[in-house]
Amino acid sequence: MDLKKTIRDVLEVIIPALLLFLVIRTFFVDSRYVPSGSMRPTIMEWDRFLIEKVSYRFNPPKRGDIVVFNTPETAVKMHQAESIRQSGKTTPLYPFVKRIIGLPGEVVMVREGAVYINGEKLEEPYISPERRPIYRFGPVKIPEGEYFMLGDNRNQSWDSHVWGFVPRKNFIGRAFWRFWPLNRIGTLK
Repeated sequence: MDLKKTIRDVLEVIIPALLLFLVIRTFFVDSRYVPSGSMRPTIMEWDRFLIEKVSYRFNPPKRGDIVVFNTPETAVKMHQAESIRQSGKTTPLYPFVKRIIGLPGEVVMVREGAVYINGEKLEEPYISPERRPIYRFGPVKIPEGEYFMLGDNRNQSWDSHVWGFVPRKNFIGRAFWRFWPLNRIGTLK
């Protein structure tokens, strides 16, 4: 085997391919999963899906989008306090996956199994009757630049009704396509 040819092949093929992969993953598309039942039935535990990182650079986030975001500071502090209380040490938090429910400037309230935005009941076809919220929240006005995020499995989701709003700067990308398991491949809605 010619060592010079092997080195040239690595430099010409493998390194550019690796760089292209890193650029695509960093700026355009990435894959994620949900380790909990907080987004049931839309996303089941350990479903694998793609997120795109481009659309929010040109368009504002919309109600109903499923978003992956870095954990808000209030949730980090709550988690750290609970981890220390339970085990004496902190455990890491990973990015969350939730649905945008309330937009900046809106007033959100949860009553009698329904979400209300500015006093109007929000129609949520992705929530089955047994997953409707049994808690009360608000009314609270969402600050500018922040969003109210809930899991689709409302009563089993650690989300904005517990730790507050998510700043836009925390958004990583919008979930759009499930690729695993194979029998559930398709668009996320």
